[in-house]
Amino acid sequence: MTSPPHSIEHFDVDTKGMDVAKHERVEIAVGGVSWTPEEEKKLLRRIDLQLMPIMWLMYLLSYMDRTNIGNAKVAGMQEDLNLTSNQYSICLVVFFVTYVVFEVPSNMLIVRIRPSIYLPCIMTVWGALTCCMAAVKDYEHLVVLRIFVGVFEAGFAPAMLLLMSSWYKREEQSKRFGIYISAAILSGAFGGLLAGAITGGLDGAAGYEGWRWLFIIEGAATILVALLSYFILIDFPATTARFSDRERAIAVARLEQGGVTARAEGAERMSKVQAFTLAIKDWRTIGFILGYMVIVGSSTLSYFYPTLVHGLGYTSTVQAQYMTCPIYGVAFVCTAITAVYADRVPNHRGLIIACWLCFSLITSILVCVVYNFTARYALLVLMAAGLWASNAISLSYAGATFGDMEPEVRGIALALVNALGNLAQIYGAYLFPADDKPKYLLGFGVISAMLGIGVVVYTIMHIRTRRKDGMTNFFRD
Repeated sequence: MTSPPHSIEHFDVDTKGMDVAKHERVEIAVGGVSWTPEEEKKLLRRIDLQLMPIMWLMYLLSYMDRTNIGNAKVAGMQEDLNLTSNQYSICLVVFFVTYVVFEVPSNMLIVRIRPSIYLPCIMTVWGALTCCMAAVKDYEHLVVLRIFVGVFEAGFAPAMLLLMSSWYKREEQSKRFGIYISAAILSGAFGGLLAGAITGGLDGAAGYEGWRWLFIIEGAATILVALLSYFILIDFPATTARFSDRERAIAVARLEQGGVTARAEGAERMSKVQAFTLAIKDWRTIGFILGYMVIVGSSTLSYFYPTLVHGLGYTSTVQAQYMTCPIYGVAFVCTAITAVYADRVPNHRGLIIACWLCFSLITSILVCVVYNFTARYALLVLMAAGLWASNAISLSYAGATFGDMEPEVRGIALALVNALGNLAQIYGAYLFPADDKPKYLLGFGVISAMLGIGVVVYTIMHIRTRRKDGMTNFFRD
């Protein structure tokens, strides 16, 4: 068989005024664009610096804004607003209803609007709404604000998934998705520390309860980062104004070399209806939706970490906040190691996910039968590590697998995975009712069943995607 048609090694070209020497010995050429490995490394470093830090910070605050309600609950919000356990669950659910509904329409817009404008705008709005939550007086006001926070946060996560899958080759994505998910993990740790400091240190300041200060401070931080992101965030490879013409050309060409479809500037766009139809007809979309629903549904216990830890015997509210930090710390380490390893074996991401889900399944079953507080806390820490590591790799797995789709189709497919996967958070909000403490057998029993399904789904996805990639490579060769 011959070598792939777009890969040329040691090819002499005339660079005509480029910053590299004339007749330099070029290593790679794709679609009429040639560059050296050194140029690609320099470009990749610049992409990382322009995209990853600000994206990480934005997601950190996004996750804090959606989960701080759990910290506010144990800090006195439930008593001050006279919330029942069912009402608190509804406050969680309404966020995810609008969050799920608006994700796909948002990604239909993001391929036509500059991300560097769209994302800072929606982030500013949800930050302001988070601040407004400090002023709620009753359950109804809290529900309304949670609904609108869900509307505006809906556009963030799928847009970030699309951006990363549009800038990086398949074998580069797991580490970056690991960095992305680490923001959510560390937001849990920082959220616990911050919640403990704010609710314990500012309670009563200026006549406001500590949980109200939590919403004010975190919402204001979100607005500040949103304004900062306008000056840093990059758009898509062919259209970003922050890169030179040559950098954009190399960015698009290297994606083509890596099997990722990138739209050239000025190319005709696919209609929304056609893109949506192609996305939902692809069996890979359905498979990743089912798999991600399992992971997200199981991960809803993160909203109940303070409650679960409190129920495990840590009766002090502030202590319960702080004891959630080790859960996220261990998850961060496991996710980082897994993400680095997954890029070294990109064809086995499905098996890596299945193994982690199996590990979490074992710990979840043990939680159902072990009632010692210390042992259950240790199992909770280990279970969370498996879920977070699976979350990061599942997103990179989907992004890499969808790489051969047209950008419009990929945007919708990723939004569908994230949106329908997050449907699991709606019923997940009811898994840990107050009257089920301290054992919470309902929640851990349902999660155990979902994890078992997840192991099967990702094993099947591994087999089928490997078979498809093998056929694609055969015909390409």
